[in-house]
Amino acid sequence: MYYIKFIMKNNIFKLIEYSYYLSLLVLIILYLFPGSLIGYLIYGDLGTQPKFINNPIGTSINHFFYFLFLSTLSLIDRLQNQKLINSFRFLFFISILSELLHYFIPNRAFEFYDLLANCTGVMVVFILYNLLIEKK
Repeated sequence: MYYIKFIMKNNIFKLIEYSYYLSLLVLIILYLFPGSLIGYLIYGDLGTQPKFINNPIGTSINHFFYFLFLSTLSLIDRLQNQKLINSFRFLFFISILSELLHYFIPNRAFEFYDLLANCTGVMVVFILYNLLIEKK
């Protein structure tokens, strides 16, 4: 019985690890593509950013939720594997670099609120993780 639980637990962590790396790859593709791939798929226009949630900060909320999701996957994977690519420092660096690269990519523009949303998504998970560790 213990062996079956170990295999199941290991498979779940593997699924989370693969989901994390796939999500990181999707992030890189979406950020480096000259235009909005999601906007093209939804509206047929590379210049239109999708607004999934109506809010005062516009499409930056999408950035927040994606980096929150990515950081959560990274944290869960980090509990199993201590790798640099699963660290908060790595994701914080990626969140800044990816937005700064929009200065150089055609049909993309740097937006401060996107950068703030990226970093906030990573920091929320980091702070929650540290608060939980302190309680133990």
